[in-house]
Amino acid sequence: MIEAMRFTVLGALAVSLGVGTAWAEMGKVREFELTYAATVERIPDGAKEVDIWIPFPVSDEHQSVEVSVDSPYATKVEKEAEFGNSMLHIRLESPKERAINLGLKVKVRRSGYSRTDFGQAKPKLAGVTPELEQWLQGDELVPLSERIRAIAVEVTKDRKTDAEKARAIYNYVIDNMKYDKTGSGWGHGDIYWACDAKRGNCTDFHALFIGLARSVGIPAKFAIGFPIPEDRGEGEIGGYHCWSEFYLDGYGWVPVDASEAGKHPERRDFFFGSHDENRVQFTIGRDVNLAPRQHGKPLNFFIYPYVEVDGKPFSEGVSERFGYRDLQGKSEAANGGR
Repeated sequence: MIEAMRFTVLGALAVSLGVGTAWAEMGKVREFELTYAATVERIPDGAKEVDIWIPFPVSDEHQSVEVSVDSPYATKVEKEAEFGNSMLHIRLESPKERAINLGLKVKVRRSGYSRTDFGQAKPKLAGVTPELEQWLQGDELVPLSERIRAIAVEVTKDRKTDAEKARAIYNYVIDNMKYDKTGSGWGHGDIYWACDAKRGNCTDFHALFIGLARSVGIPAKFAIGFPIPEDRGEGEIGGYHCWSEFYLDGYGWVPVDASEAGKHPERRDFFFGSHDENRVQFTIGRDVNLAPRQHGKPLNFFIYPYVEVDGKPFSEGVSERFGYRDLQGKSEAANGGR
């Protein structure tokens, strides 16, 4: 029997209420267990070194997590420097096995929240900090080209504040994109695909939002994790979900979920500035370098297992599956400080 190694990621869910923080839908809370299973098969005979990285969720002001790891081998939780993402790393020397099974069980307590009282913002006008500067730069698939800047300027014309500009960009993305995963080309978060095809999944929606926001000087970040079906119970999760946040000077980070708003038009206002409790965040950022650094190029985004064999990317034998199980029957309203 595989021995379970338990990691408890400390961090209370309680929030220190700063300027402009409120809770969406009375601060609903959901407790659930997420399972993350990874299999690496068909490891080549004679492989001398196999490296496996799996994203590792951590607690923050909106989620509290406890993670248990099932692995027949020694594992280590690492943290990369650029975005601060945590990850589980396994290195095998001359493995005899041709298949490896790994798993995470993540107990999550997630709160819905809202940041929409922009009138409380107190601009500091102290210049862009290094922490914010990285969220103004282009990514490989989200370049800040003249074409993208021209769209952003046109979309935000006559808007005076960054909050007004961000809302105009959000509306533009929803009005010009269709949530459609047919065919090929979607799902890479390619801003040019989004502009030309005008369809895709959450990565494509948020590539467009982030690129346009950054093009008019609004810091914007990419976040990714898993969606939890609204109906309480248990079942499989088909894949990841991603969203974005933009930064308002003197106020802080504001969540945006343009793809969910596109699928649920009646919730357009809600998903500009609010998140429900039906999700868990794993990592942030695009063009991600792992820890220890992988030999391959930076990852477009990091949510699925990444494997290298003898320093070369290995994907043909890698698979994953995800599931959830609610730990309570219904959402419960959190107290104001949760």
